[in-house]
Amino acid sequence: MAKIDRLFDVLLQRGGSDLHLAVGYPPTLRVKGELVRVSQTPLTHRELDELLGEICDAERYTGFKEAKDLDFAYAYEDKARFRANYFWKWSGPAAVFRTIPSKILTAEQLDLPAAVVGLARRRSGLVLVTGPTGSGKSTTLAAMVHEINASRAGHILTIEDPVEFVHQPISCQITHREVGLDTPSFADAIRSAGRENADVILVGELRGQETMRLALQLASFGCLVFATVHTNSAPATIDRFINAFPHAQQSQIRGMLADALAGIVAQQLLKRADGTGRVAAHEILIANAGVASTIREAKTNMIVNLIQSGAQVGMQTMDAALERLLKSGMVTARDAVEKANDKEYFSRLPEVAAALGEEAAV
Repeated sequence: MAKIDRLFDVLLQRGGSDLHLAVGYPPTLRVKGELVRVSQTPLTHRELDELLGEICDAERYTGFKEAKDLDFAYAYEDKARFRANYFWKWSGPAAVFRTIPSKILTAEQLDLPAAVVGLARRRSGLVLVTGPTGSGKSTTLAAMVHEINASRAGHILTIEDPVEFVHQPISCQITHREVGLDTPSFADAIRSAGRENADVILVGELRGQETMRLALQLASFGCLVFATVHTNSAPATIDRFINAFPHAQQSQIRGMLADALAGIVAQQLLKRADGTGRVAAHEILIANAGVASTIREAKTNMIVNLIQSGAQVGMQTMDAALERLLKSGMVTARDAVEKANDKEYFSRLPEVAAALGEEAAV
């Protein structure tokens, strides 16, 4: 048993999401969104070096000391997997481990909106799941892939750095490829995906112009492509995608994105009002003729109006999702306002303003 496994046991027992390790600080957990120290004893350089080196092969660890950064996945028996990020700071090495549950939660268990599940039932197109770091994008994507795996036959290919959730075949053949181990880069893996006869392709992260262009091409060729982008809303995601390319290419990319996009799910995580955990809020854009025209004509400012008018097909803005969670008592008004896209307008809504007043009086 590796020494660090004792810390993972504490993390799992407390239901934490992350373990933070750094020279000069005690081991620290993130539990229900808050940082909690495991002890009061700071880690020394030697202690941390032993903890990190024990679960990483010698060649990779030597590479980390040279490059000062390393990402990989660590499996702790059959209890859980952890996404590890080793990095360097002024005081020496440090690391953050993100819990990847050994059991993949279903769409029903996550209470994903029907429109999100509907995107998983598409046969082709590009589905972007977006949000800040730690917003649960990987968990949502895993549930969507599980939905496909359980409901139809096909070949699912995942390209990740590192591989996080490991899917067991149900109705589909599953291929996991890890960047750095099984393929040199995301671009290389995406480029060869078309030759691997995949029906569904999950790209852990779209990094740069080449991977974005290749993902668009695969989606337009008839594959269902899932990918993540670090943005907070559907309009921002479209702008980020387009602006990744030089101005001279943007018109072409707009056309490709307008044709290939199936939908965007922008996700935020909030603390539950009763303190029992966290709950996700989703902004949902479902591509249609109006959305495609708006993208093609560079009128991203109209996307919010299209989402609002598409409620009958399951579209919703982030602020509408937050308002719904607040009305149900699942989140506090203060937390909802913090995550809202239009904070000033949102805080003036009658129910939000009243809830803010009640919270301030407590």
